[in-house]
Amino acid sequence: MKISRLVSINDKRAAAELMAASDPWRKLGLSRAHCLKTLGVPFRETYMLKAGGLIAGLVTITMYGTFKGYIQSLFVAEGFRGEGLGEELMAFAEKKVFTRSPNIFLCVSSFNKGALRFYRRRGYKKAGLLKDFVRKGSDELLMRKTTGPLLPGKSGRN
Repeated sequence: MKISRLVSINDKRAAAELMAASDPWRKLGLSRAHCLKTLGVPFRETYMLKAGGLIAGLVTITMYGTFKGYIQSLFVAEGFRGEGLGEELMAFAEKKVFTRSPNIFLCVSSFNKGALRFYRRRGYKKAGLLKDFVRKGSDELLMRKTTGPLLPGKSGRN
C-alpha cells in the first residue's frame, strides 16, 4: 500500500464517514460533518493509505502555529486494524515532521487506553492534561516526542 495525500472530496467524505463511526470520534460524539470539516482545513496535511480502493487509514498533521508538528488525527479503519498500518502511518508522519521540527505533539483521549499504549511504545511522553477538552468528563492527554528544543543554545537566563 502507498501513502498519498487525501485531496478528493469523495475520499474526504469517505474518511469522515469512517472516522465518525469509530472510536474515539464516536464516543466523543463527533459527527461526520465535524470530521469532514476538520479534514478540509487548508493548513492541515492529511495522508491516506488505500487498499482495494478503500481507505484503510489516514494521518493528519499540522505544520503551522505554536505546536508545529501536531498530529491532529491517526485513524485505521476497523477492517484493517492489527496489520501494522498505524505504525506505518506514524512512521511516515514522524519522518515528515522531524524534517521540519524537532517536536511532535498529539492529543489522546484519556479513555483511549490502546492508543495511549501505542504512543508510549513509540516514545511519546505526557506533556500536559486538558481537562474536559472535547466533552465534559473526557480529558485529553497532550503527548510529545522530541529530538530537542526549538532553538539551540542558551536560554538567555542569568
